Amino acid sequence: MAWTSSIKGFTAYLKLERSLSKNTVAAYERDIQLLEDFLKEKEYAVTPQEITPALLREFITWISERGFKDRSQARILSGVRAFYKYLLTEDMTDKNPTLLVEGPKLSRKLPDVLSYEEINAIIDAIDLSKPEGMRNKAMLETLYSCGLRVSELINLKISNLHLNLNYIKVTGKGNKERLVPIGDVAVKYIQIYRQEVRSHIRVKKGCEDILFLNRWGGKLSRIMVFLLIKQLALQAGIKKNISPHTFRHSFATHLVEGGANLRAVQEMLGHASITTTEIYTHLDRHYLRDTVLRFHPRYNQSGL
Repeated sequence: MAWTSSIKGFTAYLKLERSLSKNTVAAYERDIQLLEDFLKEKEYAVTPQEITPALLREFITWISERGFKDRSQARILSGVRAFYKYLLTEDMTDKNPTLLVEGPKLSRKLPDVLSYEEINAIIDAIDLSKPEGMRNKAMLETLYSCGLRVSELINLKISNLHLNLNYIKVTGKGNKERLVPIGDVAVKYIQIYRQEVRSHIRVKKGCEDILFLNRWGGKLSRIMVFLLIKQLALQAGIKKNISPHTFRHSFATHLVEGGANLRAVQEMLGHASITTTEIYTHLDRHYLRDTVLRFHPRYNQSGL
């Protein structure tokens, strides 16, 4: 079977059956296109069904020589694996050459985490004398209370708020929905924002159900939230590398430090794999080590 028709079928499968976003589908398509480009450059006249583990290892070397870093190589190999899973599912092949190919070993970089006091300092830096101030306070309280991704925050719908039950429904990656608990403080400021600010905004068509709006009644952009948090961190005198995702990391880290079950944290974050959530156990160990170094009498003595 030709590469063109295989890739076309693969992208249709990702869109229709997996319901992946346009950007995610495009990324998968680029991964397979890279593999085809490699075969053309090397003048290997093979079909998808004729690819061998040895060819895939040569492909990994090829993309490495073109400047793709370890993390990018791993992502590309993940795309190729998804492609072969599709071919197997559709009975277009009876073998999966990716099973015998190992990607580069990746070290997990521990993200910056804010302390509870730093979270408060950032939120306290919001100017509540401006109309958008109450919106910003409600947004950041929700971001920290629920551990949302920034895309989940800006797309949060009024119809998915169940504040009387202290739950919200969130649409995450791959359009997967999950229920997330929301704290009383976040509930309080969402209600104030809706009653005192949002009710006075002329809402743009199509945004009637979107909770957080800009001053023109449209949906907020990711970059607007990013810039807001950067500015507030600067005002609060916090030197760490801060982004909306830092609130999500802090939410999860504070839960794990407090003894929360890792499976529960996985559900609240919307992680498909527990492996992704396990990074917070490493953060927790780092926190515990620092605590021992600071407070244990034997570690506190000079020369130790």
